[in-house]
Amino acid sequence: MGGDVSAKIGIGVIGLGWMGQVHSRAYLRLFHHYPECPLRPRLVVAADAVEERARRTAELLGYERWTTDWREVVDDPEVEAVSIAAPNYLHREIAVAAAGAGKHIWLEKPCGRFPEETYEIARAVEEAGVRSTIGLMYRHAPAVEYAKELISSGELGEITHYRGYFLADYAADPGGALTWRYRLEGAGLGVLGDIMPHTVDLAQSLLGPIESVSAQRATFVGERPEVPEGMGTGHFVVEGGEMGAVENEDYVGCLVRFESGARGTIENSRVCVGPHVRNGFEVNGTRGALSWDFQRLNELQVYRPDPTGERGYRTVFAAPGMGDFERFQTGAGISMGYDDLKVTEAYKFLASIAGDRQKEPSMREIVSAIRVVEAMDRSCGSGLWEPVEGARTGAASGGEA
Repeated sequence: MGGDVSAKIGIGVIGLGWMGQVHSRAYLRLFHHYPECPLRPRLVVAADAVEERARRTAELLGYERWTTDWREVVDDPEVEAVSIAAPNYLHREIAVAAAGAGKHIWLEKPCGRFPEETYEIARAVEEAGVRSTIGLMYRHAPAVEYAKELISSGELGEITHYRGYFLADYAADPGGALTWRYRLEGAGLGVLGDIMPHTVDLAQSLLGPIESVSAQRATFVGERPEVPEGMGTGHFVVEGGEMGAVENEDYVGCLVRFESGARGTIENSRVCVGPHVRNGFEVNGTRGALSWDFQRLNELQVYRPDPTGERGYRTVFAAPGMGDFERFQTGAGISMGYDDLKVTEAYKFLASIAGDRQKEPSMREIVSAIRVVEAMDRSCGSGLWEPVEGARTGAASGGEA
């Protein structure tokens, strides 16, 4: 496909819950922020297992048609690219089928319920020669991209310490329903699959490959109220009801060693009372330091020696010149939001399809993150330091940023 702005690409979306709607809005907003995008999305068909949601949401978002069978999206000859925002237990089957049908895929992490399912998807994508984009959108925050510039330029000196965390409260209420997210059959891993890929991807994007880990896990809420299968895909509280067992982990804490020699810690929780989405990192070098928290998306805390001798962090606001900030806002202090990051992701997806180079993050980056997750999973069982398989293949390189 060439660089003609008028060229259209047929889009199908599978799953019309919150994330499927985020993908759809990203396609609709794409040309507002990236008018030079070489492909124009045409919203052909959307699928959701719940008929009323499929009909109502597809009509509201402007899809030409809707279905309750995801296979109709994959088989549709007018669909050239597929967004997959279905529950985790469907990811492998849908993604492998879509790649096999020659469709490019935009897939939410962790791709598979367990590492092997993610690797199966990666093999299918590679064999089919299609493009892929993975929902690791936090790396696109302009403040994060600026942090990466400071680190890679040597501005902070040699990096010695790293702390990554994603502390959430979405599952903190013990009355939260026992949906597929808490079962091995539905979600596979718990926070190791749900949010750890984000934390690992940020760490490796900033500092390079993690080579070994020592991890532990815990499940703090062991039972939740059962609900009928298919009832709700998000997080909601149920009053009363029969209790069922939670089958995956609420918490993971981990020591990490980077190939660069830096040492760090990574911590994830879905039941942490207090923080809502405290997703961020702290980096310390021999000449400076920085920190970022998604809850203050547009701010980076930076410490560098001050000529006056004063010590302390200062707040640097995201501004034009940092990442794609100026695509969305005109000046520092005007905030970007979560959905904006998904618009950037949509652009990278379509630009990868139109161009000769795969942009990050693709299946390569999620496989790299899942290799680390797999090592953490082993370490939780063995109690030992575990090596990351294939760490020295260049986990943070390849593709185009």
